[in-house]
Amino acid sequence: MIKRPSRELAAMMDAARFAGQRLMRRYRRRSQLVVEQKGPADFVSEADREAERTIVARLGKAFPGCGFVTEESAPRRLGAAARFVIDPLDGTTNFLHGIPHFAVSIALQVDGRLRAGVVHDPAKDEMFVAERGAGAWLGKERLRVASDRTFARAVISTGIPHASGRARHPRYLPMLEQVMWHAAAIRRMGAAALDLAYVAAGRCAVFFELGLKPWDMAAGALLVAEAGGRVTSVDGSDGYLESGEVLATNGRLHAQTLGLLRAGRARHSGSAARPARTRSPR
Repeated sequence: MIKRPSRELAAMMDAARFAGQRLMRRYRRRSQLVVEQKGPADFVSEADREAERTIVARLGKAFPGCGFVTEESAPRRLGAAARFVIDPLDGTTNFLHGIPHFAVSIALQVDGRLRAGVVHDPAKDEMFVAERGAGAWLGKERLRVASDRTFARAVISTGIPHASGRARHPRYLPMLEQVMWHAAAIRRMGAAALDLAYVAAGRCAVFFELGLKPWDMAAGALLVAEAGGRVTSVDGSDGYLESGEVLATNGRLHAQTLGLLRAGRARHSGSAARPARTRSPR
């Protein structure tokens, strides 16, 4: 547990917990929810909006000068040096279908740099927290990334694009194929914030996905970094929050995974035909 969380992190944890309680009440009565479809396989409900209002109201009252970037409403005070990046319900499809795997994600950015992050899973009562320089934590447990050095025993998580991301299918599928040739197991769990938290906790060694938004990644990315892992875009650059294409690993497998994804991209462009080979570190 972070011994002396900042005032901001303490407020983020409180807001995430309160929003999570409201989400669970909605979850138990989800058959009564009015659900809207923003696009193909892209849903939003009053549960998402209520959670967002709850978080923004609590953090806005405590920090009136901060900006907000949220999934379900327009940005506020974007010129502010500090801003909260919020996904009130990551894993909406799971939530609506009764799958107890979804999260509240809140990050704090100061001058463009991630400062604090909270990923709260209310269904399992797990709250992952991180603050820059203070580590990543789950309750009293200090989080550490997996020790895997080869893909032979590594669990890989990913977000497979579905009907809402058809344009990404031709590019993504060759990448997945390359990883499939080497991974011990692949999981598609449906909540990117939790995928990142699971990398931080050592439950998965690698996570990659295309087509994400900053609120999907911001808090989880800090968790991974503070747990000793590495986060980049799938091409190895640092602009994953802008590109929406993220690769998070335990660090030891980062270069190997980048090689596999690069081979997948090359195959998509027609310049490669076979799965790439990986080398284990000596």
